[in-house]
Amino acid sequence: MKILIVLTSHSELGNTGAKTGFWIEEFAAPYYMLKAAGAIITLASPKGGQPPIDPKSDEPNAQTTATIRFKLDIPLQNQLERTHVLAEMDAANFDGIFYPGGHGPLWDLTSNKDSIRLIKDFWKAKKPIAAVCHAPSVLLNVKDENGEYLIKGKQVTGFTNSEEEAVKLTHIVPFLLEDELKLKGGLYSKKEDWSVHMVKDGLLITGQNPASSEAVAKELLYLLTK
Repeated sequence: MKILIVLTSHSELGNTGAKTGFWIEEFAAPYYMLKAAGAIITLASPKGGQPPIDPKSDEPNAQTTATIRFKLDIPLQNQLERTHVLAEMDAANFDGIFYPGGHGPLWDLTSNKDSIRLIKDFWKAKKPIAAVCHAPSVLLNVKDENGEYLIKGKQVTGFTNSEEEAVKLTHIVPFLLEDELKLKGGLYSKKEDWSVHMVKDGLLITGQNPASSEAVAKELLYLLTK
């Protein structure tokens, strides 16, 4: 079971001067769940090398068992420093693909041609595609073999407008994910802010927020092992 995890390379939070990147919990919790199930995991990012970490995901109130384990995991830290360049990745070498969130993907992976190519190839090969929190944004510009948006008519979720408002970034992000998923034809659903919400539509798995990361990884594992 070979899984590709794709991380953002974007570190700037709009024009605020603050930093962003990937959200530790959304990477660490799925990583450890997939690893425990015997998955061989490859890490990639648009630029390769060390992907930026959202500093807010390292604050005390964002800590979980998985994030604490991550901070002590030197081999994983070393692996993160050497992520592969996304352009060099081939869907034929993997069984599934997973995208952790954080605000970073809104700026780079949403329109990254290599990410779009990979998602198309995974979809065509009938391999599962999973994304959590802000990472469902990677689906927005992907079209299927008929030229329709991939998410059109499919059940999806992602970071809600109200959750974005709660973190006071509504006017900083390039777009509101909830609105864009609906605009591209996705059948969007959500639960209360910060509660677990995972949606599966065939081989497409999406999660609403950081709390949903393990549920997304669990469903990905189910599809890969059933």
